[in-house]
Amino acid sequence: MAQSSTFPDVVELNVGGQVYVTRFETLTAVPKSLLWAKFTQNSPADLPKDSKGRFFFDRDGFLFRYILDYLRDSELFLPEFFKERKRLQREADFFQLPELSRRLAAASKDSSSAEDSGDPEEAELTSPVTSSSSSDRPLRSPGGNSGYITIGYRGTYTIGRDIQADAKFRRVARITVCGKISLAKEVFGETLNESRDPDRPPDKYTARYYLKYNFLEQAFDRLAEAGFHMVACSSTGTCSYGSNDPSEDKLWTSYTEYVFSR
Repeated sequence: MAQSSTFPDVVELNVGGQVYVTRFETLTAVPKSLLWAKFTQNSPADLPKDSKGRFFFDRDGFLFRYILDYLRDSELFLPEFFKERKRLQREADFFQLPELSRRLAAASKDSSSAEDSGDPEEAELTSPVTSSSSSDRPLRSPGGNSGYITIGYRGTYTIGRDIQADAKFRRVARITVCGKISLAKEVFGETLNESRDPDRPPDKYTARYYLKYNFLEQAFDRLAEAGFHMVACSSTGTCSYGSNDPSEDKLWTSYTEYVFSR
C-alpha cells in the first residue's frame, strides 16, 4: 500500500481510446478488484501508458463509463433498452468486480425469461441492475411507440489569425430530423417541415425532414417531453481558408448528430 501514495489524486486513463479523468480513491474503491490491485500494488512506472502519459487499458472504452459509475456509487443505472449487458458483464469480470457481474447476470436472466414469455420490453423495464425504485427513471410517454430519432445540424464559424480573438459564429442553417415518420410527427408536430418528403406513410423512415426553428435546445426539449433519451452523438469537422491566402481567417464547418431513443 505504501506505493499508492505515488499516484496523483486525480488520475487520467485511456481505455480503448476513450479518455477518462477520475479520482484515485474511485479506482481503488473495491478491494481486490483489478483496478485496486493495479493502483495499490504498483507504482506509476509499472503501468502501461499512452503517448500522453495516461494509464492505458486495452478494453472497451464505451462500456468503461459504467464500470466507473459503479465504482463511484456501488450502484449502476443503465439506459432503457440497454442491449450490451452481456458485454458489460464480461468487462465486470475482467475488472474483477464480482458483485457487479452477479447483478448483471441476474438482470440478463430476468430479461431472457421475460422474452420467453413474449414480453421483451417488460424485461428491459423491470430488471434494473440495482434494487432502486423504478420511479427514479423517467416515464415513457403514454402510448408512445419505441424507436430512434436522429437530430443533425451543420454549423460554420471562422477563427481569425489572432487565436485569442473571439470566434465568429454563423447561425445554424437547418436542423434535420431522421427516423420513423410517425415518431417524428408525434414529437415535433407543427414544427416539423414536411415539404421535402411529402405523403410518406407513417410506418416508413425518412431522412428528409427538418425543423422550423434554429435552436437545438427546442428540439431537445420536445424529445425529453416525449420520453426520449440521448444515447449517442458524433461530430465531424473540416477547415478551409476564406481565400487562397493562408494568412486569411480559417473557416470551420462541422456536422453533428444526436441519437435519441425511447
